[in-house]
Amino acid sequence: MTATSKPAFSPQEIAAVGLKPEEYAEIVHRLGRHPNKAELGMFGVMWSEHCCYKNSRPLLKQFPTEGPRILVGPGENAGVVDLGDGLQLAFKIESHNHPSAVEPFQGAATGVGGILRDIFTMGARPIALLNSLRFGSLEDPKTQRLFTGVVAGISHYGNCVGVPTVGGEVYFDSAYSGNPLVNVMALGLMETSEIVKSGASGLGNPVLYVGSTTGRDGMGGASFASAELSEQSIDDRPAVQVGDPFLEKSLIEACLEAFKTGAVVAAQDMGAAGITCSTSEMAAKGGVGIELDLDKIPVREMGMVPYEYLLSESQERMLFVAHKGREQELIDIFHRWGLQAVVAGTVIAEPIVRILFQGEVAAEIPAEALAENTPLYNRELLAEAPEYARKAWEWTPDSLPPSTTAGIELQGGLQSWNDILLTLLDTPTIASKNWVYRQYDHQVQNNTVTLPGGADAAVIRLRPLKEDKGTRGQGGQGGQGGQGGQGGQGGQGGQGDKETLNAQRGVAATVDCNPRYVYLDPYEGAKAVVAEAARNLSCVGAEPLAVTDNLNFGSPEKPIGYWQLAEACRGLAEGCRELATPVTGGNVSLYNETLDSQGIPQPIYPTPVVGMVGLIPDITKICGQGWQASGDVIYLLGLPLASKLSLGASEYLATIHGTVAGKPPRVDFDLERRVQKVCREGIRNGWVRSAHDSAEGGVAIAIAECCLAGNLGAEINLEIAPTQLNRLDEVLFAEGGARILVSVASAQQGIWESYLQEHLGQEWQKLGTVGNFETGLGVFTTDNQTLIKVSIEDMSDRYFHAIAKRLAIHTTTTPEEVRS
Repeated sequence: MTATSKPAFSPQEIAAVGLKPEEYAEIVHRLGRHPNKAELGMFGVMWSEHCCYKNSRPLLKQFPTEGPRILVGPGENAGVVDLGDGLQLAFKIESHNHPSAVEPFQGAATGVGGILRDIFTMGARPIALLNSLRFGSLEDPKTQRLFTGVVAGISHYGNCVGVPTVGGEVYFDSAYSGNPLVNVMALGLMETSEIVKSGASGLGNPVLYVGSTTGRDGMGGASFASAELSEQSIDDRPAVQVGDPFLEKSLIEACLEAFKTGAVVAAQDMGAAGITCSTSEMAAKGGVGIELDLDKIPVREMGMVPYEYLLSESQERMLFVAHKGREQELIDIFHRWGLQAVVAGTVIAEPIVRILFQGEVAAEIPAEALAENTPLYNRELLAEAPEYARKAWEWTPDSLPPSTTAGIELQGGLQSWNDILLTLLDTPTIASKNWVYRQYDHQVQNNTVTLPGGADAAVIRLRPLKEDKGTRGQGGQGGQGGQGGQGGQGGQGGQGDKETLNAQRGVAATVDCNPRYVYLDPYEGAKAVVAEAARNLSCVGAEPLAVTDNLNFGSPEKPIGYWQLAEACRGLAEGCRELATPVTGGNVSLYNETLDSQGIPQPIYPTPVVGMVGLIPDITKICGQGWQASGDVIYLLGLPLASKLSLGASEYLATIHGTVAGKPPRVDFDLERRVQKVCREGIRNGWVRSAHDSAEGGVAIAIAECCLAGNLGAEINLEIAPTQLNRLDEVLFAEGGARILVSVASAQQGIWESYLQEHLGQEWQKLGTVGNFETGLGVFTTDNQTLIKVSIEDMSDRYFHAIAKRLAIHTTTTPEEVRS
């Protein structure tokens, strides 16, 4: 039966593919007929929020996307920035939230595989991975299962494919109990002479299907990712893809080799919506059509129908448009790497996607209708902040118990500042993530400069790519990482005619978001996300360049959900403009809500994760967060401690007092720019020996983390106003203020302080000196009253074992034991 003779569908069938009745009516209007089942499925996935951003696209237009280093902005598989000396960096962040909620291992693993394909589809060799993870309370057995499964999935795929996982963040909060967030960021260094784009062109050019076979796994994953999670979501396991990292490694090498032949016109990976998405997007971007014959597609299961072919999200698959006459050259390359490669279609003049099956037309839809001219919803924004926010903003520190130099009176009695500090260090969100990153191979490829946990941002050496006759040399295959073990070093590109200009250049990367800030004030909270990401890069000496973002929110169809999304986008846009970090692309993940047993949706905290990259001119001039030597002088850059900062939205308020309220700290972008520049210049001039920003837990936690990273103590003298003695928790644990802790050798103290006076005026403060291991951490008032006196051993015990203790798993547990 042809595509023109199918009857209408029931409301239940329409809803089952994620479409609304009015959207179905629009489909009938555009086609001039009712769609068949395959076409209905195609519209269902392509008109899902996951694919077409129908609720968020109008908001994304306000993001700055251009800059002197931006080579490719939003709209392609990944953004690309110019690093100078002929080096170009591709980078992108994507989410795999819903799949990870129902099948954490494969959900997370295929999230890694998908973001890697976005990178090498551009012609870039993947060089690093980062991840941003959110879970519920770690005391909850369900959270423990999700957490251990996600970490095992990330480590499995990344380790096996030979790309180092070099950094990230992990948060724990009950807001994510039923809906964890798994956001993965990848970086790649361009290896091809031209950036590979995705728009099809050249009438009559062959369309090649390459990579793995097609099965029924991942069916309708895009629609699944655009709906709330419920207790029945476990039944959607078929919507979770299954990955093969060893096959993906071969696919990386085969694709890069194929691109270098010049025979590839365009390329697109098959991610969300599989064949449907790749054919329609390539056709729409090129202003042409694609005819594809499903009988040519290599399959792993028998008896598949067009609906299944078109909606399958089987992993490790790509679609190429090749120059006519050169298809066999490409097929031979993929066969040599043990991969599938067939000519499955043709570029046609009519701007449609025409799908053939068993000699008949199985689907025929205008490409624009699927990929570009999709529904858009301009929703009404609340005239004022919702009630939950207004009520939270009424909070004042007057509601807290009074504090003294001895501590603060809580329900269980007097808690000393030592007790408070150790409790915060034991909080999983603040505590060391060593249980996580020890499962990742973070040194494969041998370019990782800073190891996880050692600095505020990951630093990767940019191994020079020699050029020969205008084409960059191809690096050899890296040794394969074992389960949590270290893989071998990748081979270096062959030497060409051109000399290397700079062998010391590096790139820094970070992922950041404080979701509590965004929940309490989406606009200010989102600005703080951008500021913290830039601050983290500056703490390793990197100049912030550009951003990729992952917008994780609840339902935009609810007034509060849309207000959070719209205000956060406004804040992100302003932050990126202020710090000159354009957005090159990203991902939107909405409907992150869990339906409880009564059917009431419980949304996550609004979580706009920012992935930011920065340039390091010389990787010998960077620093980590740990103190370097006893006797070094400690400084606080940014607002001095005598400046009053609120405890609103702080980790201290949430953990110690069980209160999520107040307003997050407001960002002073002028101060941020000046503090970050001073920090970068201090590092590059060799004055600054360590740098660490003050974030969750405030200055006291930042000082403790520097002690733990360097295995050295510190003696801190607080110069504060007498009135602050009544609210010492604000001095110790308040957040914000564009603050960075640095240490400087005593011999450099004079020149450093002169530099600070010139560039920061009064917005810096000398705090004390670095001690040795035995002295531990001591924090004193100017009249010699002791606020904190704690040993390195006590802090280490809380900080390094907090996660393992809650999992009741020893820190030496292997990934194999976790999976079992």
